[in-house]
Amino acid sequence: MKWVYIAAGIALFVKMLLIPNPEGDSSHISSIVEAVVQDSGVPNAVTAIILRNRLFDTIFEVVVFTIAVMGAHFLLANERPFCAIYQFTDQPSIVMARLGATIAALVGIELAIRGHLSPGGGFAAGVAGGTAIGLVAITSSTEWMQAIYKRWNAATWEKVSVLVFIVLSVVTLAGVELPHGELGALFSGGVIPLLNILVAVKVALGSWAVILVFIHYRGLL
Repeated sequence: MKWVYIAAGIALFVKMLLIPNPEGDSSHISSIVEAVVQDSGVPNAVTAIILRNRLFDTIFEVVVFTIAVMGAHFLLANERPFCAIYQFTDQPSIVMARLGATIAALVGIELAIRGHLSPGGGFAAGVAGGTAIGLVAITSSTEWMQAIYKRWNAATWEKVSVLVFIVLSVVTLAGVELPHGELGALFSGGVIPLLNILVAVKVALGSWAVILVFIHYRGLL
């Protein structure tokens, strides 16, 4: 049987080398992108598709991430907390990690605010924010991180961001849209920038919750 797999692999390799891919109609593709941009009012066609053309799918993507965060809490709740949590203690590593966290946080803010104008968006911004939180977590006290999480009511804001996102999405799917504004301006695209920011907040705070749970029950380093 393995010879069949080897022959199939060789055939695929030869096909990629000798048989060129057929050229697509680039003008047709360009017209589709232009139509998406004009309908949404934002230059980033990918964000327009995610938060407008495929908004129904995006709602469930956000809900799935929320269920994943809840599942991490539920599945680890019966485990014994990790006794020894080792973290970076040498000063160069701490400085580099916190510098990286600062850069990641600034990138996340930029992607959330301007994701409808340039490559980026809510999910990428949330991942950048979660990366920043993770870098801080490996250099800081777990108790301190948990205290900040509770002080700022991060869990509540996470749930609020999900609810507001769903409400705005349902209103948009019902046909009610904000003015698109001027194409390329910061305040343009109707509700798309707001949805971007809400997704970024949700993903970043959800990542924070998961990081704290795993540190508490599984340790860090």
